[in-house]
Amino acid sequence: MPTLNTKIGFVLHTGARYRRGVIVALAALVALALLLPAAVNASPQSVPANSPTPEDKPTVVLVHGAFADSSSWNGVIPRLKREGYPVFSVANPLRGLQEDAAHLRTVLDSVEGPIVLAGHSYGGSVMSEAAESKPDVKALVYVASFQLDIGESTGELAGKFPGGELGPVLQPVAFETPDGRTGNDLYVKQEEFRRVFAADISKTIAELMAATQRPIAETALQDTATKAAWKTIPSWSMITTKDLAIPAESMRFMAERANAEVVEIDASHGVTVSEPRAVADLITKAAHEVTQ
Repeated sequence: MPTLNTKIGFVLHTGARYRRGVIVALAALVALALLLPAAVNASPQSVPANSPTPEDKPTVVLVHGAFADSSSWNGVIPRLKREGYPVFSVANPLRGLQEDAAHLRTVLDSVEGPIVLAGHSYGGSVMSEAAESKPDVKALVYVASFQLDIGESTGELAGKFPGGELGPVLQPVAFETPDGRTGNDLYVKQEEFRRVFAADISKTIAELMAATQRPIAETALQDTATKAAWKTIPSWSMITTKDLAIPAESMRFMAERANAEVVEIDASHGVTVSEPRAVADLITKAAHEVTQ
């Protein structure tokens, strides 16, 4: 039978052991608190000091052309994002060259940090107009596209060399603006869309593209460029050799005078849909070269 003194001794011993345990635990917490800031601020050992992080990569801004919409980049976007690039696909109004360029400039102004700008078809005309005097735009990538010089129109360059078959398959639809002005929207006749625009795309997808195409105001193709950003910003050009909308010779002419880095591909005008990997590869190549 334990005596009273024995019980008191047990309690005192247990209390002392408990207090020592609390003191040890508190000391460990203090040490952890002191170490945490250093751990948080330390660079991971697996990442070299000079390696670019996703935050360092430029934002890729994509501009679609006539008879398409921003979803025409849907095959390209996931490939860019897997490489860590932020991406924004602009809804190009297709109302007029200066008006469309003004809209694109508002988008560029909203992006923080460096930008790689890529345009398909008429989207190239718009980005050449919009990007001048935009120091954050580091590269221009023209994908089956137009590189207008000052005073030139998209329609003029489309017809500069033989081989284009888009003009005869365009269908005008009259419209009236709220202020009473009239004009024509241009559509590609649906029965001709795949042959002229998307010959290397499956019939099912091409029919969807034809049915959902966005028209361009006829005057937008007649508007003349007042700026040519490719004169001061490095450019890359993808030339589609089976293109019936813009003759390959026209694209070569524009790329050569712009001193663009050229890639030729055996594809139709709808190359962003038919060859998204090749398009994404060219954009990432341009982005890599201008952000080293």
